[in-house]
Amino acid sequence: MALGYVRPARAGEAGEVARIQLVTWRTAYRRLLPRHVLDGMDEAFLAERWRIAIEQPPSPRHRVLVAVEQAAERHLAGFVATGPADEAALAPGEPPLDPDTAAVTELLVEPRWGRRGHGSRLLAAAVDLWREDGFRTAVAWVYEQDPATLRFLTGAGWASDGAGRALDVDDLLVPQRRLHVSLAPGGAGAVAAPRSVEKGAEPDAEPGPPHD
Repeated sequence: MALGYVRPARAGEAGEVARIQLVTWRTAYRRLLPRHVLDGMDEAFLAERWRIAIEQPPSPRHRVLVAVEQAAERHLAGFVATGPADEAALAPGEPPLDPDTAAVTELLVEPRWGRRGHGSRLLAAAVDLWREDGFRTAVAWVYEQDPATLRFLTGAGWASDGAGRALDVDDLLVPQRRLHVSLAPGGAGAVAAPRSVEKGAEPDAEPGPPHD
């Protein structure tokens, strides 16, 4: 049985968060995004951005949580970054979302720590904190060609809200759809941990999260 838990990211862990992001993106999105774009991502630049997000968040409701794998030694296995929905959460031409809407900006588990429940624990912890912070709805953008993440979130009760957009990645348009979930007590969310297909792993016959 895998042992793990979720806690807030600490000062000094920004470099490890950046490393997890790079490793996971280069594994999970190798068929989705141009190789030269993934290869050109600057780990030091990402680490500095994560340092600011961890140490100087824009508000108390902006959070970076990490999943910890308890093996012979403890390792950071993944992370989730969330906050109030801002312009980055909008579709083109869309007015601002309700102020009681939270947004996932990143949710990743390093492939080597897959299938251990880390993604579900991260999402469940985020849901608990959103409710404490007074959010009533949460949203997340997902690549159309990332079925593992779609299965993960829909398996946890999320559904499309009809919004879509295409990101311009070095002249390649990559379509996304937005999912949402109600945070009402007793409603859908990350309460029940679904089964998984980890990011970086080939999907199997069972539906479930890429991050679990």
